[in-house]
Amino acid sequence: MWPADRDTHPSAEPPLEVGTRINALGLMRRRPIYYVLRLVLVGLLVSGGWTAFVLVGSSWWTLAVAVLLAVAFAQLALVAHDLAHRQVFRTKGSSAIARRIAGNLGIGMSYGWWMDKHTRHHNNPNHDDLDPDVAPEVLIWATSSAAGRRGLAGFVTRHQARLFFPLLTLLSIDLKVSSIKALRAGVVKRRGLETTLLIVHAAGYLAALPLVLSPLRALAFLIVHQALFGVYLGMTFAPNHKGMPHPTGAEDYLRKQVLTSRNVRRGWFVDVALGGLNHQIEHHLFPAMPSANLRRAQPVVRRYCAEIGIPYEQTGLIMSYRQALRHLHEVGAPLRTARKPRNIQPRRAE
Repeated sequence: MWPADRDTHPSAEPPLEVGTRINALGLMRRRPIYYVLRLVLVGLLVSGGWTAFVLVGSSWWTLAVAVLLAVAFAQLALVAHDLAHRQVFRTKGSSAIARRIAGNLGIGMSYGWWMDKHTRHHNNPNHDDLDPDVAPEVLIWATSSAAGRRGLAGFVTRHQARLFFPLLTLLSIDLKVSSIKALRAGVVKRRGLETTLLIVHAAGYLAALPLVLSPLRALAFLIVHQALFGVYLGMTFAPNHKGMPHPTGAEDYLRKQVLTSRNVRRGWFVDVALGGLNHQIEHHLFPAMPSANLRRAQPVVRRYCAEIGIPYEQTGLIMSYRQALRHLHEVGAPLRTARKPRNIQPRRAE
């Protein structure tokens, strides 16, 4: 019933009843016209951004171009996400070519590394041991991971709610470093091709800056572009699972996907800005469903969850960030408590 692709789809399926309802509405069918338009618009956004970069030249207005290209890179990453789930092309080969162009060549991130990471996330969202997106690194998402963190790591954990958005400015660098590590470790398929595409991306990007901009403006452009790209990209994924329950792994497929995910109320701006990922519950249940169909699947899935008594979380965009930040603050509480000075009782006179 569902596309059988071990590289891009979870290892289980939604219940037959809700799947039948979705199929009856034709929501698993591809949307070629939608994706042609979306690919053309994102392509124009990226090419237009680089054209503006050249035309504006060595001026401080180039920082406005950096903002534009940050948005363009994030939108390209969202398209790469849909390509990775084979929502766009029918064949695996065409999908692989397109997503390496978008990922490796377009934004400078290894598709192979990200796909392995993202597949494990889809199979076990928010699982403390199996989901790499909640693995304890700079930020931690489970209270048990706070134990023993000292020094800089401890400082970050104590204040991670306040540091969340500033740390997103480093996300683009983290993606590139993780990509290089994966390629050097030899764990990525088509390692030679992906390495070549990343080198071409880096060489073209780093050569363009000094050719068009003065050294100081080139540095400013690099910082603003990469920092805002990281913030935007992080903000598209943060509302989806952060602050939601962490499963034990014993849950069935439906509960594992629904209870760990959060939807953000739709509107044309939210749909465009988040690339359809604001319908996260439906995306996790039907990862091959074109993102344009997720909003139509939402009432079907929500009604089914109500019928069988499974909570269905949906909130506004701002509230989703508040919930994620509140969870980060709560996770760091044990370390903040441990650092509070104890009240020293005065000794009684003998």
